[in-house]
Amino acid sequence: MTLALRYAIRSDVGLLREGNEDAAYAGPRLLAVADGMGGHAAGEVASAAAISALSRLDAGVPSTDLLDALADAVIDANHTLHNMVVADPSFEGMGTTLTAMLWSDGRVALCHIGDSRAYLLRDGQFHQITHDHTLVQTLVDEGRISPDDVATHPQRSMLLRALDGRADVEPDLTLLEAQLGDRYLLCSDGLSGVVSEETLYKTLAKVANLDEVVLQLVELAIRGGGPDNITCIVADVVDSATGLPPSDASVMVGAASNGSGSTHFRTDSPAGRAHLLTRTAPQAAVAIAHDDPAPQAPEEPEDEYHRRRRLPLVKSALVILIILVVGGAYAGWRYTQTQYYVASDGGQVVIYRGINQSAAGISLSSVASRSGIPVAGLPAAMAADVRATIPSDHGLAGAQSIVTNLRSNYVRCHAAVVALQKWEATPPKTVKKRVKNKTITTHVRQPKPPFPADCPVPGSTASGTGGSS
Repeated sequence: MTLALRYAIRSDVGLLREGNEDAAYAGPRLLAVADGMGGHAAGEVASAAAISALSRLDAGVPSTDLLDALADAVIDANHTLHNMVVADPSFEGMGTTLTAMLWSDGRVALCHIGDSRAYLLRDGQFHQITHDHTLVQTLVDEGRISPDDVATHPQRSMLLRALDGRADVEPDLTLLEAQLGDRYLLCSDGLSGVVSEETLYKTLAKVANLDEVVLQLVELAIRGGGPDNITCIVADVVDSATGLPPSDASVMVGAASNGSGSTHFRTDSPAGRAHLLTRTAPQAAVAIAHDDPAPQAPEEPEDEYHRRRRLPLVKSALVILIILVVGGAYAGWRYTQTQYYVASDGGQVVIYRGINQSAAGISLSSVASRSGIPVAGLPAAMAADVRATIPSDHGLAGAQSIVTNLRSNYVRCHAAVVALQKWEATPPKTVKKRVKNKTITTHVRQPKPPFPADCPVPGSTASGTGGSS
């Protein structure tokens, strides 16, 4: 019996994201999912670069140990990200998760860093085979919060480990033995963070067709709100000598693909730029022409001689002036790309990169990331601050800290609104008592839950106080 893989792969931008920062690869020997982060296309670049660096493992069975080969490829991917940031500091802060499986003769090397996930369905038992590198997972492990608290925790998206090129990478590495009939699921948190584990299990167990099951999984995440990019790979372990033939095509999706599923990169896309940056090429030389003074002719008049002597000086001065102007403009633009602020766009809290100004009609800022936090759900004072823009004194990390604080206050207010609406929807209890042969009927209602004074009051309970943003 010769074990092999039969697989299907799918990626979707979701309902709230502007672009797809997920990237994934599925081939006869390699399955990999990466979820980029960093905003302003940097997330797409990071995930695409990581997948591109790992894809060479699919070319053939590695001569070294499976785990060593996978670990070396991850180190190379991390070095690639580091070199990209050095070459273009605007990529500073980008990173990606990575969950990958390298396959050979029934053995599976599993590599994991971040909060993308891998699951195994075997003999009717379904369980996660990776461990999230997140703050909330650490809190669960330490018993400080319950698994049920994770979905609503204000810092549920905070990663403790990622592939970012800034430090030595420390992925989890595991060697597994595959069995005939195994079904593996690799996915980004756009699926696992929206669809429950029970629903994932039922879908994988019920739907045999691989193309159909990845389609259904993506649709489940979209029906759950689709707040993030959604990417998944489902792979079955089959006997290549009997039954359905194993897959033999290599497919890239998301930021690593041009949408056709081929390995071609578009040079005008972020993924294409990542692909190009992973290649080493000589830099084009910048030549500046320096005119030599014309030789003095014996018969040349003195004025003409001095005019021709001054001409190259004037040209050189103009060249220097142009370099100073362009260099100053570039330095100014580079400075703006290190600045971040928090503001409102489309009714939600957004982190912008740049400064809240324009030059010659061109905006000097762009959306770095969207939080999904509705401004109208924030305390009135905070909502006003967001609409007026909140500058960050500590770059992207400072802006993310501001958003974390806003999110915790939104969660607090939202919980109060839900409690109040539940109280309103609960009718009073009817209580009957016999007093002196008479039946007295009273209606008893639970005490009204306290509502924070700074939170926006929902419309159904508004009475002219509290304010609504």
